Amino acid sequence: MRIGEAAAAAGCTPRALRLYEQRGLLPPPGRTASGQRDYRPAEVARLRVIRELLGSGFTIEDLRSCADRLHLLTQDPPPRCGAADAPEGSGSGVVGRRLAILDAEIDRLTRLREDLARRAFGDRAAFGDRAGADPPPYEPVPVKHRSPAAPPAPATP
Repeated sequence: MRIGEAAAAAGCTPRALRLYEQRGLLPPPGRTASGQRDYRPAEVARLRVIRELLGSGFTIEDLRSCADRLHLLTQDPPPRCGAADAPEGSGSGVVGRRLAILDAEIDRLTRLREDLARRAFGDRAAFGDRAGADPPPYEPVPVKHRSPAAPPAPATP
């Protein structure tokens, strides 16, 4: 397959496919007699795995660190990523690092949400003094819309 066909088959663009090659996620493809890239089904399958992993929250750098093993994930069924006897959440390597980053981001967003709720509704809404009760109803703040041609409003001290 040529680059456009391979990209379409994997759900990406030719530009993304070239990027994955440049970053080492895909081995250099074979070339036709005229020098065009020529992709085989195994490379398209690997490209689909890359797209799925990127969609699951991994970064290109995450995948670069294990690019030599990405072909294993094209097997049916794919092997498990962690050791069978490791406790849940104790993963090491790329999966463990990504889980730790996601957990930290969830904690950060939870604190941000609690801070916003406390500022908007007081301590009771943010910290559970209303145990089990619904939060106060959201009341949108009216926004005055201006036409794009209107001059900016003067700043108030």
